[in-house]
Amino acid sequence: MLKKLRRLVNPPAVEQRSVQLIGKAVTYTLKRSSKRRSIGLRIDDRGLTVNAPLRASEKWLHSVLHDKAQWVVDKLEDWQAKKPAPPQWVDGQPASFLGKPLTLRVVASLFDAPPQLHGVQLFVHATDGTNEHVVEQAVTQWYQREAERLFKERVAHYAPLLNVSPRMVKLSTARTQWGSCTARGSVRLNWQLIKMPLRLIDYVVVHELAHLREMNHSAAFWRVVGEACPDYAKRRRELRGWSQTAGE
Repeated sequence: MLKKLRRLVNPPAVEQRSVQLIGKAVTYTLKRSSKRRSIGLRIDDRGLTVNAPLRASEKWLHSVLHDKAQWVVDKLEDWQAKKPAPPQWVDGQPASFLGKPLTLRVVASLFDAPPQLHGVQLFVHATDGTNEHVVEQAVTQWYQREAERLFKERVAHYAPLLNVSPRMVKLSTARTQWGSCTARGSVRLNWQLIKMPLRLIDYVVVHELAHLREMNHSAAFWRVVGEACPDYAKRRRELRGWSQTAGE
């Protein structure tokens, strides 16, 4: 009974919801915060996010959503039109590595072999080159091996500059974060960063390492980032552009 009462007093901080807007079913993420005083709508590649005060009423939420219904539907349709087609794991498919374009080359072979990079072409030798799942798995594993190697190198380069010592560096498969850092010194970096230019990988590495000195996003934190990455604001903006095109 007490748990039920607490839920009524403090609604969930994050909820997945759906609503009918001008005849269309729209799913959205509702995020509540005690720091907010108004309801804000944001639409990006992940869809509609509604940021609301902690105890915003259902009537208020309903009113804002329906007042902005046409805008919401139009923006969601715009994003859907811009959304890149999912990759097809076939010969000739374009890809990216360290910010540069690659062409996937699928070669029928008597034996499966790890992908090999030659110039701007990534060769995948597979016994069943028509099986896109097999090709996808091989390419993903190659990306992850390259990411693990490079990320550890970049962490080893920047950690002394920031006077920090992370306990471990691991790959992340998070859908909405490029990196994370725990108070215990565990740094996680999204393997998909390996598709981006090195300057953006370095920015994320520095960002996460800086949390070992400032576990927040205060002015002091950004000063730490600036010690190793003076143009971090420019790189941060560029990373946002990659996030949109990558669908991350």
